[in-house]
Amino acid sequence: MLKATLIIIVVLIIQSCSTKTFDTSEELMSYIQQPEHGYLHTKTVNGVDFSVLYKPTDLLVDQELTDEEVSIVDSLRDQYGKYLYFTLSMSKNNQELLSNVAGNKQQFGAMVNELAFGMEQKVHLYTPQKDTIAMADYIYPRMYGMSRATTMLFVYPREENIENKEYLNITIEDLGFYTGEVKFKIPTEIINNEPKIQFK
Repeated sequence: MLKATLIIIVVLIIQSCSTKTFDTSEELMSYIQQPEHGYLHTKTVNGVDFSVLYKPTDLLVDQELTDEEVSIVDSLRDQYGKYLYFTLSMSKNNQELLSNVAGNKQQFGAMVNELAFGMEQKVHLYTPQKDTIAMADYIYPRMYGMSRATTMLFVYPREENIENKEYLNITIEDLGFYTGEVKFKIPTEIINNEPKIQFK
């Protein structure tokens, strides 16, 4: 009886640690946007809404594929799997950050410049031991007031030592809205066991 119970417990542990697979990118996106799964982290500080979403590799792979190209999935996974992808969204009054400084030309110009060219100095990813992971790239698409949030994609190298850490810290320095430094703890479990898409 004890042996049977132990076997059941081991099977349940293995299943809980196994990688989830989804039929479509929409299903995967829906899954990671539910905060209880650990991929999406949100905070509101001084009226500014922040959200950080870890994007699994297969979402990037899916963007590159057409239906005829399923044979190149593995090579795309190798290519994109060398990096970690985080989407950072920030809004105030349900608007882009720039919409909140639009009346002040000098402040508006300074913020455009910072968002387009200076976020490498403002957003940081580091381990619990304070080892900084250098940003590889970031993408800031200008939405010209057409979006409800300022959203950017941040790219970091997937360094070998991070998978042994319990979590990573991602911080956003104050962008002029008196928020101070905003910090998120990202569990590495979601990176080590990231969900996949069943490409057909």
